[in-house]
Amino acid sequence: MLPLSELGERIATKRKALGLTQTTLAKKARVGLSTLDALENGRLGELGYSKITNILTALGVELKLQEASASRPTLEQLMEEGRDDQGLDRRR
Repeated sequence: MLPLSELGERIATKRKALGLTQTTLAKKARVGLSTLDALENGRLGELGYSKITNILTALGVELKLQEASASRPTLEQLMEEGRDDQGLDRRR
């Protein structure tokens, strides 16, 4: 599950990539500038669903639901996946 602080970091990255200021994004998303700033800087404990979706919509992105992973993959699983991918390389 993505913590709110990481969501805030991703929002800040996307906002900057789009060349938007915090003020501009806050106005487009109809949220307070202080709320957006606190979100982007990891100082916000909670944020309502409608505010999050307003911010994401203003950035042109959306939430996606997916099944939660029971656990993170092990190093061995990742290495095996890499070997499988190399086996599909047709340039060899």
